[in-house]
Amino acid sequence: MTATDTLKLEADGIFRRKRLLAFGLPLLILLYLTYTFFSFDVPGLIKRFEIDNARALVADSYSYKTHVARDNRTGGVEVAIEGERKGTYPEGEAPDWVSLGETTRIDLEDGHVVTFLPEQVVTYDIPGYGTIHAQTSRSKGVVTTLPEGDLPAWINKSKNRLTITTEAGRLTVTRNRTEVFRYFTGWELFFFTLDSPYHGMSFGNLVGRAFDGEAGAIWNDFWNNKMWRHSEVVWALFETILMAFLGTMGAAIVALPLAFLAAKNFSPLMAVRQVMRRFFDFFRGVDALIWTIVLARAFGPGPLTGALAILITDTGSFGKMFSEALENVDEKQIEGVQSTGAKPVQRYRFGVIPQVTPVLLSQILYYLESNTRSATIIGAITGGGIGLLLTQAMITQKDWEEVSYYIVLVILMVMAMDWFSGWLRRRLIAGSESGH
Repeated sequence: MTATDTLKLEADGIFRRKRLLAFGLPLLILLYLTYTFFSFDVPGLIKRFEIDNARALVADSYSYKTHVARDNRTGGVEVAIEGERKGTYPEGEAPDWVSLGETTRIDLEDGHVVTFLPEQVVTYDIPGYGTIHAQTSRSKGVVTTLPEGDLPAWINKSKNRLTITTEAGRLTVTRNRTEVFRYFTGWELFFFTLDSPYHGMSFGNLVGRAFDGEAGAIWNDFWNNKMWRHSEVVWALFETILMAFLGTMGAAIVALPLAFLAAKNFSPLMAVRQVMRRFFDFFRGVDALIWTIVLARAFGPGPLTGALAILITDTGSFGKMFSEALENVDEKQIEGVQSTGAKPVQRYRFGVIPQVTPVLLSQILYYLESNTRSATIIGAITGGGIGLLLTQAMITQKDWEEVSYYIVLVILMVMAMDWFSGWLRRRLIAGSESGH
């Protein structure tokens, strides 16, 4: 066999492997995606997906609902934003689209009108469909009279409940309660609650009042808003940042001396190095969320528990990274310091630390930024920080505008920490390198 034939066979082999890789790899990926499509029950997920629920969830994130409810047992009518006691209008007061009286008329606009009549009767006039009558009683439940024709999909009717959902709002009638709510865009009562004298004032009027000596009162009403709890939210953000800071910096302080024991050029005994490395593997091998659950069980909930969970996990991560950085230091600089008669601690201080400081600071600041995000989730488990408020808002399943508010704050917090860590990294690392 000539050299040309040998080269040709080698080239054919290379092309066969490339063709196999070009066609085999996409096939393997396709098979994997097909497996996950069915193993994760994607068809069932698509089938269970309800566009109306998704639309309502999105609408709740940027809007609020004003509820008008009548107690069918007493006949009393109550108007409240988001249906909360903290957002309830004073007795006898209501927004301009609700007319209170023996007969309560609720104008949902575009011709949609709901009327609370005596004798536990309610009507809903729907343009293009007709008028729906409903009467409640203890013996018969909810008796509904509908216009002729098939039952529309947006009406859900049973013996004990009637629900009508239109683009204008929703009406729910049960034996004991009749309730109407209407959507409005925005986060109502975000600045002042209904009982505040500054509710409904324009920005210009508020500025004028502030210059007239009411700045403190205006700030107090905003800061102690009972619905949006701005003071509690700011404190929760501070707790979240504090958890991340204490956990990250505590881990760095613990990991640095231990890293010397895991570095082969500073710890001659292999047994000590192996023990420390397995120690780091154990701590970083268990996720911070698992440590959070364990520590919450041992010490109880609280921000300090979250900080300890971050500290334990990051001690393992920092220990591994710090020891690798120490193994790559320049021995000549250490020898130069040693030639001056420096003791071991001085050799480490002036010969080692200046070399690894930029790397260590960069890693610490990156983890600080990352842990700020993690502290949100950890706080939801330990009962501290913005994560707790976010979880509470989600559990209620009604105040999704608060959920979106907290998410916006978390994003802004992460952006601020990203900017701060970048600024600090440039200042500290540049300073370390210039000093070096």
